[in-house]
Amino acid sequence: MPPAAVIPAQLTTRAFDIDDARRFGLTRDHLRGSRWRRLGCGFYALRDIANDPIVLLGAVSRRMPIDAVFSGRTAAWLHGLELPPCDPIEVTLPPARLMSRMSGTLVRRSRLSSCEVARRRGLPVTSIDRTIADLGRRLPLIEAVTVLDMAMHRRVVSEAHLQAWIARHPSFPGIACLRRAIELADLGTESVMETRLRLLLVLAGLARPRVQVSLRDDSGRFLGRPDLYYPTHRLALEYDGAGHRERLAADNRRQNRLVDAGYRLLRFTAFDVLSTPHSVVTLVSRALDLDVGLRGPRA
Repeated sequence: MPPAAVIPAQLTTRAFDIDDARRFGLTRDHLRGSRWRRLGCGFYALRDIANDPIVLLGAVSRRMPIDAVFSGRTAAWLHGLELPPCDPIEVTLPPARLMSRMSGTLVRRSRLSSCEVARRRGLPVTSIDRTIADLGRRLPLIEAVTVLDMAMHRRVVSEAHLQAWIARHPSFPGIACLRRAIELADLGTESVMETRLRLLLVLAGLARPRVQVSLRDDSGRFLGRPDLYYPTHRLALEYDGAGHRERLAADNRRQNRLVDAGYRLLRFTAFDVLSTPHSVVTLVSRALDLDVGLRGPRA
């Protein structure tokens, strides 16, 4: 094996093929060294950046047809949403266009208008409206609503834009699923687990709680802003995430102020929501003095 070559600066931030490598003085033998990683399909990257999604997507983009674009979760990530971009990498291309198979890549075929194509981080993607609409009509209901909540909370898409997209594509597969997801979405939701807690209750037949309501005492002093709230019953619900332990003292003081002002508060964790959902529904039902038959959540 030849002595280790100097790493060209031009190859430290992106994927490259063997022709690129040769232009900068690297051979196949050099690329077998520990500093490099083969990404597949003839592409390589510096080992330190080989797991960076933008590097992987850059390699895939160089093998895509000119009219192919990233879509689905991959496009959502490129638009700035916290979704996994490479599990799998999703690509959409025109119905008649052929594309070589690539490991880890899901290929969809659909017609895209010019207004449904954009560029993010230098890569071709479906527009944000098309991206969220596609996810809303393809994902299971709970996953779809979490995506809509995230996108609407960040103001990258609006209900009006999604309704307009539906009006332009009334016969697309999954439109009914997208409509249902829009009905359940709430732009005030601040985390995925808050969405899941809200949907757990609503899909079990309980009334829809309000989201992120500011609560005050009789003198108008601000007491807190719980994740979910039932105003008629003065019942507040909170999801305690990973940071709750660090905020424990402040959360306790806030809870005491709420209780002292006549509010009731129930707190739930990820374990409650994901592992014992029936118990969550039971507790909230009792707090609301409702008999809903304690049905399980419907997806």
